[in-house]
Amino acid sequence: MSVPETGSFGDFVARAHRAGTLVVQPRMGVSGPAAMRTGLVATRKATATAVGTITLDSYTRMGDNVNARAALAAGIELNGYPIVAHDPAVTRAVLDGVAGPEFPVQIRHGSPCPEPIVAALIQAGLHATEGGPVSYCLPYSRMPLEDSIPNWARSCDLLADVRATGAEPHVESFGGCMMGQLCPPGLLVALSVLECLFFRQHGIRSVSLSYAQQTNPDQDTEALLALRRLATQWLPDLDWHIVVYTYMGVYPRTPAGATGLLEEAARLAVRAGAARLIVKTVAEGYRIPTFAENVAALETAALAADSCLTIVGDPGDTGIHAEASALIEAVLDLGPDLGAALATAFRRGYLDVPYCLHPDNAGRARSYVDSAGRLQWSSIGSLPIRGVVGPTSSARPTAAGLLAALSYVERRFDNASLEQEYQADSVGSAPDDRDPDPGDRSPAASRPA
Repeated sequence: MSVPETGSFGDFVARAHRAGTLVVQPRMGVSGPAAMRTGLVATRKATATAVGTITLDSYTRMGDNVNARAALAAGIELNGYPIVAHDPAVTRAVLDGVAGPEFPVQIRHGSPCPEPIVAALIQAGLHATEGGPVSYCLPYSRMPLEDSIPNWARSCDLLADVRATGAEPHVESFGGCMMGQLCPPGLLVALSVLECLFFRQHGIRSVSLSYAQQTNPDQDTEALLALRRLATQWLPDLDWHIVVYTYMGVYPRTPAGATGLLEEAARLAVRAGAARLIVKTVAEGYRIPTFAENVAALETAALAADSCLTIVGDPGDTGIHAEASALIEAVLDLGPDLGAALATAFRRGYLDVPYCLHPDNAGRARSYVDSAGRLQWSSIGSLPIRGVVGPTSSARPTAAGLLAALSYVERRFDNASLEQEYQADSVGSAPDDRDPDPGDRSPAASRPA
């Protein structure tokens, strides 16, 4: 069986973006080859402009391919596709007749040691992946940055060699998604740009910059426009686009709440000129979604995007661009080698991710959600942004405050959906049929625990 010609991931997204279409993408991965192929086929058939995803399992992410192979031999279902444990011919068969120039497939993994993964995806005929030396190290492992950084440098070098075959490899920075939530936008924007600069230093010419939807749509729009300005400034010689992640924190548990959050993410992506959206499903709050639920999410997002107009004008400037610029420039001033500069920046606390427990993270920066739902710094530690951010909160963070911030988005969307349901029921009820105690049907009373 021949290796499938998958075309360029970046070119596919660019063509769709020029046509005014948002590309949507699921996060999908199962260990069985037949099932993985079924998921890809379902994604391709969705009523949406979609790209495919093969998400890898936990063993493969951490380089434990011995246990991945043992699980396959024992018929144990894994939480993703073990691409290194599967023979390359098996993965080529999964992709044959499905992946191609009109349906590129990306490998998503979460590994600080991705060389075997990159080698396996190249053998399978693929050339698009995501991650980064910081963003796939700090949240997911205890591996020192001084190991993750050279691992990612060698992996980028390996992927860049694919260009000799006529394909253009693509790497997406996960830097805009650090910890999924409660990371102020300026740091997310800076990390995404810095990782793409690292990729460029190691031969990658096609990249995407990520940003995860946070707690306030206006703040998110400002962040995405800042990301666009900085990518234009720092990556003028690269093919790049912006990808938005639907909210990665505690997800609404009601179907209407989950759908409303996804639709808001799609509108955010269109308003801010992003080219691609990673979707989430109505099942995210409590279990792994089915293929059908993933397809429904793709189609819901595509429909919401089609009904939205790109933003006109300036949404306001609260300093996100200045903050991200200061962080980027402080790291670049540490030396010409981006890998060494990133390691030094974390060692000095110039980069510091709130609530991240990795040993290489200083852990002095803290954030909170203010009364308008915006993410703000409560402490900046040694971040070099003292001159560009407003006063930080003097209140000490509490466990109750942190839990409230973590559930802020879930509560906002679930409460809104339950309020709409309650009002619809009240309007639709005849006077004689009304509940004797309507207070029992209030959103607070009926909200899931």
